[in-house]
Amino acid sequence: MIALPRTNELGFFEIRLESIGGLGANLAGKMLAEAGVMGAGLNGVSFSSYGSEKKGSPVKAHIRFCDTDTSIRDTSPVERPHVIGIFHENLSRTVNVISGMYEDTIVLVNSKKSPEELKQSLKLISGTIAVVDATGISLEENNRVNMAMLGGLFRLCGFLDPEFMKGVVRKSLEKKYPGAVQPALNTFGRGFREVRFQTFGLAEGDSMPDFVRMDTPVLGYETQPLGGLITNPGNSILKDLSISRAGRLPHFADDKCIHCAACDNVCPDFCFVWDELPDKKGRPQMFLQGIDYQYCKGCLKCVQACPTDALSAELEADGYADGHRVPHRFNLVV
Repeated sequence: MIALPRTNELGFFEIRLESIGGLGANLAGKMLAEAGVMGAGLNGVSFSSYGSEKKGSPVKAHIRFCDTDTSIRDTSPVERPHVIGIFHENLSRTVNVISGMYEDTIVLVNSKKSPEELKQSLKLISGTIAVVDATGISLEENNRVNMAMLGGLFRLCGFLDPEFMKGVVRKSLEKKYPGAVQPALNTFGRGFREVRFQTFGLAEGDSMPDFVRMDTPVLGYETQPLGGLITNPGNSILKDLSISRAGRLPHFADDKCIHCAACDNVCPDFCFVWDELPDKKGRPQMFLQGIDYQYCKGCLKCVQACPTDALSAELEADGYADGHRVPHRFNLVV
């Protein structure tokens, strides 16, 4: 049996995966647990928690390992993880993805940014930030993000055997999907090799924040304002769907657009911004001004519907959505 690098007071080494539906975090958690139990001879368990069961909604996968002399009788969510895997960088905008981390927790992020840049955006005080461009790798290898993230997680969890994982991939795919075996192995291997990481210690005068239990409702029976006042209505104006995009988003070329509204007819999230302007003969007509990327979840239905190639599916470059966003002008009645 392989020894775990560290454990908590109950004898558990714990991993939490932060993701969205459709990126395969649930399956990745199961594969991690199988590699620890069958490959490393540990006791292990994996389970997931999520809200609405749909693509793009937040998902958490929880994995626990311990030695064979320790029984796993805890099926509560992992709140103090030793390793955190963040499958979508933008999750940090709406979810506290580093909640409960220790001073030496390892945080693996699917991102093109440097560890130093992510330290600032995640507001990390101490720990190790590991970075792998899982989305870029998966698109290049025609595979899924979870295989690249698994490669990175195996690199960071030295007690797990990557060769065992490759055997699991072959066993799972070779009979029904033989053509998918090599792309999956390539994606896993690149995720393992291409991880970059940097460790940050506590600066003088800094200290880790006190642990606060996750998912405590902002408005509960103890925190609801008197009179039942709703301070933050959950309507579409306030929503940010950028966390739902999985690597691609539509680019808009105004010079190719004929303003036919085929894109708007298929868009499920009110992304397209229009303005009434005079046409060449002075008649009023609606002209497409651009895309409000705050509400774009990257479904790319608009690209398929566009008859003139004014919309194209492109890899999402850092800062592109914010720089090219055309905000809606809502008329709010107070």
